[in-house]
Amino acid sequence: MRQKEISLNIRPIRHADEDDEHPVSSYDTPLRDDAFVLSDEQKIDKIETHFREIMNTLGLDLNDDSLNGTPHRVAKMFVKEAFSGLNPANRPHVRLFENKYKYDQMLVEKEITFYSHCEHHFVPIYGKAHVAYFSSGKVIGLSKINRFVQYFAKRPQVQERLTVQIGKELERVLNTSDVAVVIDANHLCVASRGVVDTSSKTGTAYFSGKFKDENIKREFLNYINTK
Repeated sequence: MRQKEISLNIRPIRHADEDDEHPVSSYDTPLRDDAFVLSDEQKIDKIETHFREIMNTLGLDLNDDSLNGTPHRVAKMFVKEAFSGLNPANRPHVRLFENKYKYDQMLVEKEITFYSHCEHHFVPIYGKAHVAYFSSGKVIGLSKINRFVQYFAKRPQVQERLTVQIGKELERVLNTSDVAVVIDANHLCVASRGVVDTSSKTGTAYFSGKFKDENIKREFLNYINTK
């Protein structure tokens, strides 16, 4: 698949329904100033109460053994798992190492599986992320790249923002301007509702520094598309 470079000035996009326009104005996740006043446990309690009311409104019998614990399970999943990337306390801790081998070529970590949620309908997005960088003198443990992808994925997202957040964070952490991120993802807001298209995928890319050179970009794209 041929990838196209996305702009940091992300323009309004359209999702699923032609009359649903979702403006995206920043690569920062929209959060209120008081987002972390409540503890995780307090958030779980509040979400459990509200989700129980949603289930009641839908007419579900919460006295049933299968459904009785669902509000708490959903609330705990939201706070501790699916949207744990909203909390900066969960940002991966990083330790950098000297590039003792003087490795001056791109380092690529491809096919990183991630799960996220569309912020427009709160249904899953899932796919693969491919990340590369050139060292500016420091390197990072490979597992940390995966953890940064997971950290930003575990929040309500749009794919364009997720792609840019991963790229900008790696630039910051590695102190390099040479980063590439490509994401191929399936959106259940497209596959399970709206147009119900189960075969389409969405591709986004972020290229900075050396990766804006067409030859280097092509080398990276050829590598991630090689089985």
